[in-house]
Amino acid sequence: YFSVEKFGPYGRPSGRDPEEMKAGARVDVDERKKNPLDFALWKASKPGEPAWDSPWGKGRPGWHIECSAMSQRYLGESFDIHGGGKDLIFPHHENEIAQSEAATGRPFVRYWVHNGFVNINQEKMSKSLGNILPIRDLLQDYPAEALRLFLLSSHYRSPVDFSTRHMVEASAGLDRFYSALGGIEEWLAGAKAVSPPGASGLKGTAGELLEKIPAIRESFVEAMEDDFNTALALGHLHELCRMLNRALADRGLRKDPSAAAVLARGRDCLLACGRILGLFQMKPEEYFSEQRRRFLRARGLEESRVQDLIARRDAARREKNWAQADQIRKEAASLGIALEDGPKGTSWRPA
Repeated sequence: YFSVEKFGPYGRPSGRDPEEMKAGARVDVDERKKNPLDFALWKASKPGEPAWDSPWGKGRPGWHIECSAMSQRYLGESFDIHGGGKDLIFPHHENEIAQSEAATGRPFVRYWVHNGFVNINQEKMSKSLGNILPIRDLLQDYPAEALRLFLLSSHYRSPVDFSTRHMVEASAGLDRFYSALGGIEEWLAGAKAVSPPGASGLKGTAGELLEKIPAIRESFVEAMEDDFNTALALGHLHELCRMLNRALADRGLRKDPSAAAVLARGRDCLLACGRILGLFQMKPEEYFSEQRRRFLRARGLEESRVQDLIARRDAARREKNWAQADQIRKEAASLGIALEDGPKGTSWRPA
């Protein structure tokens, strides 16, 4: 056993008073302990259990010491960041610190990152409660980045209540980000000339965007440096996304060659910040192609049926049969499909 009384700082990392914990311990304390809070470093093995030879007989490491052994093996006696759930602060992490620092005489970890739990109906998701939702099943219905966006929308120390509604909202938010990125790519591909920002004295939507981009990047970094406040950091990216989409919708900007360069700066800022969070890792066309496949699979539809609707509508439009074209659009809408006309022809997306 580890004698906690011989380790002065015991209880300090978790903010507990050893004397109060000792007083609150059960009366029938293991007689092999000097203090009720002493914890096992080595346990005698029971018949059929894995065991190793030691000066104290055959046994196995205690629950806490195996983590100290692994971290020292791969990270050294001192390292920067140690994570884990809030339920591990005491006794597990408290005991990890005690045994590691007692053995090495060096600080064990510089920063502890304890996360809240993912809950379902206000209960912790756990195998014991039988409410585990496998990620592989979730990814049949939603993009992986939508799950990441959902989790990042709360501070890591806060509990997160999982629901289908929250996942739908996260997926829609991700669509908006990729829509902005895709719109910028199309704009840049069609731009006849690109002038440096400010060359034409930008005003209005583009001027506001040019001015805001550095401030948004700085605010994003400040949020991440404030105990990884990803919820606040994402708020700044949502603000940038709204500004980009407003600029894309401003037809007057199409005539200004400086606008394309401003949009490119906004895109680069969004991608750089998103990379830190593991977001926006796909090309927009790849992302929306996957979203369409996911939608068709969920609805039991074939791509060929959608293409048939598009071909019929294109034919009706060529013949100037607008009533039939509108009827086909309504038929598509009844299937949850939105048909969109563009310079490259008709495309579709989930409505």
